[in-house]
Amino acid sequence: MSQEQEPEQEQGATDAGRHAQGMRTRREVLGDAHVDRAVARTDGFTADFQDMITRYAWGEIWSRPGLDRKTRSCVTLTAMVAGGHLEELAMHVRAALRNGLTPDEIKEVLLQTAIYCGVPAANSAFAVAQRVLAEEG
Repeated sequence: MSQEQEPEQEQGATDAGRHAQGMRTRREVLGDAHVDRAVARTDGFTADFQDMITRYAWGEIWSRPGLDRKTRSCVTLTAMVAGGHLEELAMHVRAALRNGLTPDEIKEVLLQTAIYCGVPAANSAFAVAQRVLAEEG
């Protein structure tokens, strides 16, 4: 699937179907290595949470046809900045690159967040994004 295509979502999918779709989408957006690490860390305490985010965040929301993945990444980056979720921001900067955003587009999203989320939040976000972009080459 190219980054410009909209993801597909089956109507009336079962929990198992949403989980399977969620794992496919999650791997496409975050990469196998990230998902494999998350799965390996799953234990009895976190299993229900991992199942929930796989079915709902990835199998429902990220798999909906209404927005392409580049747009979803822009929205997600903004939400991570607004919420001060810097570890998740790093993960989603990587995902944004995988979804086809360029470093310049990521910069524009972060500039936009400076106005609507605040300069201190954007300052921290730029530091995280700068580190991730350097790591990703």
